[in-house]
Amino acid sequence: MGWRAFRLLASQIAVAMAVWAIWVYFLHPEASPAQQAIVALAAACLGGWIWWLVDSFNAARLLRWLRQPELGAAPDLAGVWGEAGVRMRRWIRHGEQQVHQGEQRLNDILSALQASPNGVVFLDEQGRIEWCNQISSKQFGFDAQRDVLQNIGNLVRDPQFNAYFAAHDFTHDLVMHGRESTPSRPVRLSVQIYGYGEGRKLLLSRDVTALEQAEAMRRDFVANVSHEIRTPLTVLAGFVETLQNLPLEEEERSRYLALMAQQAERMRHLVEDLLTLSRLEGGPPPSNSDWVSVADLLVRCENEARGLSNTLTRKQARPHVLNFPDAAQLKQLGEVAGASAELHSAISNLLSNAMRYTPAGGKIDVNWQVLGDGTARFAVKDSGPGIDAKHVSRLTERFYRVDRSRSRDTGGTGLGLAIVKHVLQRHGAKLTIESEVGKGSEFSVTFPATRVRVSADAAAPSLARLAQRRCVY
Repeated sequence: MGWRAFRLLASQIAVAMAVWAIWVYFLHPEASPAQQAIVALAAACLGGWIWWLVDSFNAARLLRWLRQPELGAAPDLAGVWGEAGVRMRRWIRHGEQQVHQGEQRLNDILSALQASPNGVVFLDEQGRIEWCNQISSKQFGFDAQRDVLQNIGNLVRDPQFNAYFAAHDFTHDLVMHGRESTPSRPVRLSVQIYGYGEGRKLLLSRDVTALEQAEAMRRDFVANVSHEIRTPLTVLAGFVETLQNLPLEEEERSRYLALMAQQAERMRHLVEDLLTLSRLEGGPPPSNSDWVSVADLLVRCENEARGLSNTLTRKQARPHVLNFPDAAQLKQLGEVAGASAELHSAISNLLSNAMRYTPAGGKIDVNWQVLGDGTARFAVKDSGPGIDAKHVSRLTERFYRVDRSRSRDTGGTGLGLAIVKHVLQRHGAKLTIESEVGKGSEFSVTFPATRVRVSADAAAPSLARLAQRRCVY
């Protein structure tokens, strides 16, 4: 204000002196002092009016700019209004920067919510959708553009959700069927709503299908293990009670003891398979630099397979016909990278599974072939009864059996193919099952090229054992 007063006074004095000088020296040099004073006063008033008009004009220019403040169109003013314009430009520029930063932070937050693996929906106080991410659009069938400001109760037609939303009790979550859920492929969603602001709500959803399936598998696993162990324990307890309370002949006692040993062996196999599965699930992945001779694996598995065949078919006196690669073929098999014990377990389980389900005298072909793309294919083909197509996809589930009574008679634990699946997954291999009822089954394994190495000398250490084996059997 002091500067404006000074400028007003200075402009008045300057105009008054200019007008007085012109009046006195050029127009009326004979004017009296009183007339000169009146002219000077009038000139001073004229100077004030001129200053006021200029000042008002500058103020109007600044005000007109403020009505639509664009930094590039700011007027270039001097004096107080010029300084006011500069300061206002700074404030406007600072405000625009803050707005831009706020928009950037909001976009970052929305981008993070968009990348979330869970569904996120913002609802206003009336339950209308303000924003939703892509996951929630997929889970509930929303259209992120079309369904904005649509009531969520009109879009999610699930009675459980509508009751949950209407009850306003959001202290717990709701597990409901997803939009893409089908009887053959169920999808389960966990939905929970949180209140915020003035009546607004945040809806969070996540796919819990895998968790529910894992929980169901855990329950089934515990139930199956309990059942599998309880059965031989019941048999053992019954025989023990019989031996303790009844006088038996030596032959009958020996038979009971043999049956008890059989049940104990069954429990031992079950525990060993469970421990194997536990090690496979919790152990470190197999190395890519440890090479195992395929010939050694097949020689070892053939010895075990022939021994198991004799055990399974000793009553019929007709062992299985086992066809393994001969000595010339073994030289070309090469090596496979991985854990020797795990690979042996997988191959042995495939062979054991084939022999247990193939009748005495049946044929089992074992083959290892290096394919043109560098991968290797191991196959076990049997002439057993075959498997119905509806069972094939579930064969690698723990304790899943096509024929429970028959598998128990053959001594299987129901974990062999589950072990095979885990071993192959750890080695990057793929299991393929082809079967037709009445025409046998073929279980084949394809190893990736990165784990296969062909070497002419890979099978040399096993040739001597191969010749000895041929003499024994």
